[in-house]
Amino acid sequence: MARLLLIEDDPAIRTTLLRTLRERGHAVAASATAMEGLQTALAERPDLIVLDLGLPDLDGRELLRMLRAVSAIPVIVATARDEETEMVRLLDAGADDYVVKPFTAAQLDARIRAVLRRGGSAEPSPVLEVGGLRIDQAARSVSLDGTTVELTPREFDLLHHLALRAGQVVTKRELLSEVWQVPYGGADKTVDVHLSWLRRKLGETALEPRYLHTVRGVGVRLSEPS
Repeated sequence: MARLLLIEDDPAIRTTLLRTLRERGHAVAASATAMEGLQTALAERPDLIVLDLGLPDLDGRELLRMLRAVSAIPVIVATARDEETEMVRLLDAGADDYVVKPFTAAQLDARIRAVLRRGGSAEPSPVLEVGGLRIDQAARSVSLDGTTVELTPREFDLLHHLALRAGQVVTKRELLSEVWQVPYGGADKTVDVHLSWLRRKLGETALEPRYLHTVRGVGVRLSEPS
């Protein structure tokens, strides 16, 4: 069960979602305005917020920025707009995910569970080691066989995400979602280019991999050299 806060001004939608989300086992509070929602979020500290953009007292995007200034509570935005540029703006503003109206309670519940799974996956250690690779999350530093490897912030995030799932095949869709924060759509070429740069800095190639192994048609796996 998750503790949810629904910020939605439409009484019909609010009532329906309150009922159906509670039927699915969640504890749900609701606010009809942005300022009431902000006060409730800060006082109650819910596990997740579902935020409508069309609020009567304040634009939902502005409320999202206010929430992000004071809290890391996951936020799923409910919007009637499905343009890719709008989705990217919302994600850049701090949304963890979004649903496009009209949506069902089942769809929203699935998004809620997915966001909470991502947020609840604790790292086993601030320092990850895979073979001769040592990845220090706190210092954002990487060394290979004792030698420092200089990475860009995005290359570090990519390597760190793969190291958290060492030995597992990670899809490009997941990498776009978790590393680039673009959960729907996006160009696989972006992942390919960064993997190529990362391989070069680790002293390997796609044809002669040591740590980064491409699984054609599926994704990439980080594993110890055999």
